[in-house]
Amino acid sequence: MQNHTLLWFRLDLRLADNAALQAALATGLPVLPVFILDDDAAGTWAAGGAARWWLHQSLVALDKDLRARGSRLLFYKGCAAEILPELCRKYRIESAFWNRRYESWAQKRDTEIKKTLKDSGVKAESFSGYLLFEPWEIKNASGAPYRVFTPFSKACMAQERETGGGLFAAPEKMAIPEKWPEDHGVDALGLMPRIKWYGEMQNVWLPGESGALRRWRHFLDGGVTLYGENRDLPAEDGVSRLSPHLHWGEIAPARLRYDLAQKSAKEPQNHGRYFAFLRQILWREFSWHLLYHMPDLPENPLNPAFSRMEWENDAALLQKWQKGLTGYPLVDAGMRQLWRTGWMHNRVRMIAASFLIKDLLIDWRKGQEWFWETLVDADLANNAAGWQWVAGCGADAAPYFRIFNPVLQSKKFDAKGAYIRQYVPELARMPDAHIHAPWQASAEVLAAAGVVLGRDYPFPVVDHAVARNRALEIYQKRVKGGAA
Repeated sequence: MQNHTLLWFRLDLRLADNAALQAALATGLPVLPVFILDDDAAGTWAAGGAARWWLHQSLVALDKDLRARGSRLLFYKGCAAEILPELCRKYRIESAFWNRRYESWAQKRDTEIKKTLKDSGVKAESFSGYLLFEPWEIKNASGAPYRVFTPFSKACMAQERETGGGLFAAPEKMAIPEKWPEDHGVDALGLMPRIKWYGEMQNVWLPGESGALRRWRHFLDGGVTLYGENRDLPAEDGVSRLSPHLHWGEIAPARLRYDLAQKSAKEPQNHGRYFAFLRQILWREFSWHLLYHMPDLPENPLNPAFSRMEWENDAALLQKWQKGLTGYPLVDAGMRQLWRTGWMHNRVRMIAASFLIKDLLIDWRKGQEWFWETLVDADLANNAAGWQWVAGCGADAAPYFRIFNPVLQSKKFDAKGAYIRQYVPELARMPDAHIHAPWQASAEVLAAAGVVLGRDYPFPVVDHAVARNRALEIYQKRVKGGAA
């Protein structure tokens, strides 16, 4: 039997700009590309429903891309710490390569696997590719991890001038084994939901490397120039929508940085505009920096005083929030967009999160759990850091007393109500002046729009002004005041 090289795909479902793939090709041996669904190792943070749908599509796309080069993807389900050593033993693997993950559970598992393989005589090596900077590379003057974004981003930019490489063309062909090993097949992973609730998602998204590149080129050729002006307007095509592609590693952040640098060099007058988008990539880096150094980020507030916060956790109100039936149109539009497409505009994510935490007094972790289940871009670091930021208990967080007014936010960022009308069609005939707060409209206005509150659209589940004061009182007493 011939010797082989094993390439373990994880959150790097692409052929271009893939350092582990390049290392595998450099051995000159036949490459066995492998994907292992290891839910038990991930535990609580195994991919949620919407993310599993995306993962299935992305794996199918990667397998297709590999087959176009004479290769294929081998699919396995189970314990990676058992499957990988067995494959190495059975198929005479000389080297095993993969790109790094940074969740604590993955770090622990991968360290154990690397030791097991090396002890058995297999060269095992991991590479960077998911982030621009390794989390242990960026530290403050005292050698500690950053907890504030601005100095973190400045440290990244200072180091960025010395950082290059990491970009590789996808191979035209790959060395393949004389006989392919048996595998479980992609359908055996059980990623696709039994009930076909993903109809609109498959019309909105194109998972896979080609879909990622297509979306990036569309944004790079147009929207990126106006990103700073349009990124807070949910009705506009003002954001990249690359978050799921980045999460699954279908495009490398190094590719985004390189393309932005090239475009900025050609159009120096727009450097500030392009940096506005790069800054968002650095926010992603910051979130992973936090999770790496503070692995309990999804479970515990970074500010321990918030462990004293008193939550009401009303199950009925949580369900109304999840279904987009709060009576606040912008919040409901966002929650319905999430359910239908697996994604929500970032500005609306902040507003919906603030409403859950501060208007409804529901623990931020319950919102985090719902997003984890329903987002196609469910990313452990971004999700946890984002929810802690809104709650006021995270790193560089918005202060707790910053409570978004959902009506004012709606009027400011969806002035004509276009976003609301798209996802809350029962309000489509409401005039622009009243669509943001239909309960304040006169009976005549409601009748002309064909809306009966309580029947066609709910009354608000809470009075925002009252809820705001209640949240601040509890915060002052339990968190700031230190009451036990």
